[in-house]
Amino acid sequence: MIPPSPYARQLDAIPVTRQSVDILGGTTELWSYGPSDTDTVADTAVVMVHGFRGDHHGLEPLVAQFPTYRSVLADLPGFGISTPLDVNGALGVRHDIHGYSAWLRELVERLAIDRTTTRLVVLGHSFGSIIVSAALSEGLEADDVVLVNPIAAPALSGPRGILTRLAVFYYKVGAWLPERPGFAWLRLRLVTRFISITMAKTRDAGLRRWIHDQHDQFFGAFTNRRVVLDAFEASVSNDVSEYASRITPPTLLVASDRDDITPVSAQERLVGAIPDARLVVLEGVGHLVHYEKPREAAAAIEEFLSEVRA
Repeated sequence: MIPPSPYARQLDAIPVTRQSVDILGGTTELWSYGPSDTDTVADTAVVMVHGFRGDHHGLEPLVAQFPTYRSVLADLPGFGISTPLDVNGALGVRHDIHGYSAWLRELVERLAIDRTTTRLVVLGHSFGSIIVSAALSEGLEADDVVLVNPIAAPALSGPRGILTRLAVFYYKVGAWLPERPGFAWLRLRLVTRFISITMAKTRDAGLRRWIHDQHDQFFGAFTNRRVVLDAFEASVSNDVSEYASRITPPTLLVASDRDDITPVSAQERLVGAIPDARLVVLEGVGHLVHYEKPREAAAAIEEFLSEVRA
């Protein structure tokens, strides 16, 4: 039996439309949530970028907290049901930070958001925080920025860097094996469950079961082995601090005190490196703020946007 989502009722009340967009030689699948009446224009649009090995479902609990906004979620190229970028074609893009940055910049341009009437907020979670930061440093324009569980320092230096090193070994084995067994290795349910158990901090048994089910359903949703290996290398070889000084819009960092990937001390250094930034640290949660405490994160985001408006 599939555990029910704690946020299903909120999400079901929000209209959603799906769209396919051709970007950089691939097809990006995206979902737009919010006011459906053509006479109603949301005054805030939030473009959200999910983390590594996930897809758009992971950030839906956050979307559920913003019923009056236009929230746009896309599956990253090569993940979920979006197809990979055109790696072998004339475009010469790769599934690295620069490739994903170029994808995000074109995606936002294709959305054609009228910024004279609509406030554009760009949000990234985990690996998505690196993509958003790189895109901003390379020309993406936004009114405000929100980074949830941002990768504020090299992942190998995190409080549980040994887990990252084990992950590096795991992905190296996936690259070393022949194609079919390598693909199967990278989708092992046992590894997915180990990661899920390690990252979930909640003591709510029902919520834990739902989080594990979400990872079981969507953590293996990637197109091929090359995509996931390239994206993993990008996720551990880059961090937000590389781009911090070039992130010019007002920025909110939503961090957590039990994050196994980036400690609070690194988040405090990062907030000082971004020209106009503030930091909110949620307690009793780790790297899964979007699953475990989306209401608290949304409240912090709403307060931040209200302060910037004022």
